[in-house]
Amino acid sequence: MEPYSIILADDHKMFRLGIRKILEELDDVTVIGEVSDGLELLRMLKEKTPHMVILDISMPNIRGIEATREIKTVDPHIKILILTMHKAREYLYHSISAGAEGYLLKEDADTELYMAIEKIRGGRIFISPILADDLADNFVQMCRGHAVHNSEILTAREREIIKLVAEGKTNKEIGSVLCISTRTVENHRAHIMKKLHLRNTSELVKYAISKHYVSISG
Repeated sequence: MEPYSIILADDHKMFRLGIRKILEELDDVTVIGEVSDGLELLRMLKEKTPHMVILDISMPNIRGIEATREIKTVDPHIKILILTMHKAREYLYHSISAGAEGYLLKEDADTELYMAIEKIRGGRIFISPILADDLADNFVQMCRGHAVHNSEILTAREREIIKLVAEGKTNKEIGSVLCISTRTVENHRAHIMKKLHLRNTSELVKYAISKHYVSISG
């Protein structure tokens, strides 16, 4: 099988040498080029077509994220692994948005580089563990917050009441249908209006229709 070819792009020569040493220990991976800035990288890619480019964000002339966009425009099949010291979430977002398949922190390179390459080779996205955990925590909080928000909008009883209001029933008629007092219906309606920030019955009916609690005929 053809070795998996990689080009390294980083303006720190000693760091590039360290990464190359790690890669040379892998049987099926070969480094076919090294450059120190983004412009050199784009020039090299006119002569060589690697399976993957491993590049830093902070490079002279053309930075890593801009270089990523250029590479993906020229050849979207080339995989890109961003290898950087930047932990800020915006760099991760910009890198993935530009087309990178991986985002690896330099502090994780000695233990995670092989895993990053293998995941990307397999068609998956790789993100450094500490950043991936942070994203997972945020995702869980977002989902839980969304669920709580949705569950607190209207209770089942309030949905029943808003449906009956939209159907044109009076508070007394609603109380009769639901077997509750007229005062209780009035309290429910007041809570509904407050929750939904509505000003009058007309807006309440419009909301009920928009949520398909009632249908329009005619």
